[in-house]
Amino acid sequence: MSGAVKVVLRPLAAEDSGRLLVWRNLPEVARWMYSDHLISAEEHDLWFVGALGDARRRYWIIEADGTPVGLANLYDLAPEHGRTSWAYYLADPSTRGQGIGAFVEYWVIEHVFGELGLNKLWCEVLVDNEPVWRLHEGFGFQREALFRQHVRKDGLPADVVGLGLLKSDWAAARAASRTRLVTRGFDLPA
Repeated sequence: MSGAVKVVLRPLAAEDSGRLLVWRNLPEVARWMYSDHLISAEEHDLWFVGALGDARRRYWIIEADGTPVGLANLYDLAPEHGRTSWAYYLADPSTRGQGIGAFVEYWVIEHVFGELGLNKLWCEVLVDNEPVWRLHEGFGFQREALFRQHVRKDGLPADVVGLGLLKSDWAAARAASRTRLVTRGFDLPA
């Protein structure tokens, strides 16, 4: 793998709790979340216990060259409906622009349609976060909704884009997505 960082998604572990609290309270992370208040240790601890114990959620720490740099997750995992939702963030701004987010996107999509055998992956992105919703569209996601004034950010209403990717959409977009990542030097499983 020449020129690209080695990216791995490993399951969330108990020892990641403190790191996640720090990350989640970083302004550059909170900016793109639905809630942007300072999260207390108590609030975080309740969330973390729930995250580890909820069968409808999955969490992974994103590592770049062995260093934890972000979090990816599935939530509202509904095998009975063949779908799940997902989100991710990179905590360190210096990791952005290296293709790590694109690698994470590819990995999660492959996991959802391959290992989990689901039919739909969906997500919600603040409309102001154009680089992320454009990244999703580059992997075949289709805009399915515009949720007007869906959340409050800094006390003001904010719109949210709803995007969905069907297994059939991925079948059409997979080869081009794979080629882009391989061209950037990422080592992808067959």
